[in-house]
Amino acid sequence: MSASFTQDFTAKHEHIDELGHVNNTVWVRWIQDLATAHWADTARPEDAERFFWVVTRHEIDYRGNVSEGETVTGETWIEGEPRGATSIRRVDFRNAAGKVIVSAATTWAMLDRESQRLVRVREDVLAPFRA
Repeated sequence: MSASFTQDFTAKHEHIDELGHVNNTVWVRWIQDLATAHWADTARPEDAERFFWVVTRHEIDYRGNVSEGETVTGETWIEGEPRGATSIRRVDFRNAAGKVIVSAATTWAMLDRESQRLVRVREDVLAPFRA
């Protein structure tokens, strides 16, 4: 089981599309922002210095939306075991009523900062993210 990390996001005027809701590209940015914040908050300093992550795949389910001025709470956690250089991160966004309105599974690949090459995700790197 992985420990989760939460952060609130408020829909601003520039986030809204022609339907009056948060645009899909904003949800993707929030997914990435939440994951990056979790890494910055939880990773051991030596891992943050040595490694960085890039997205290789997003899978997003939209079950609702929010309008300008509304706030959602994003929650993220590591799912399952890493496979080679990749790890799956889950994200759920809940509206003010607590309903999950956007859910994502994102595959992230870990790279060595110096070589910029893929590296195998080791358990000691993920250990701080486990419950």
